[in-house]
Amino acid sequence: MQTLSQKTTILFSPELYRQLKDIASATKTSVGELIRRAVIREYVLTDKKKRLEAVKHLSQIGGKQPDWREMEEEIIRGRI
Repeated sequence: MQTLSQKTTILFSPELYRQLKDIASATKTSVGELIRRAVIREYVLTDKKKRLEAVKHLSQIGGKQPDWREMEEEIIRGRI
């Protein structure tokens, strides 16, 4: 388990906090854990998803791929 060492204070409306407490109770976790999961899902994993989508997009770009020998010759001649 990861050691938690940083603290922040977040203010919620009473209604939102009640909803979070209900969800936490139903899922047998804490409000803090719900918030940590939401932050990871929204900000950390989004970056990873965007990177994977970019790689997928690049891999789908068509066109003739030059032979390695041709690429090597172009590199040597400085024609990239």
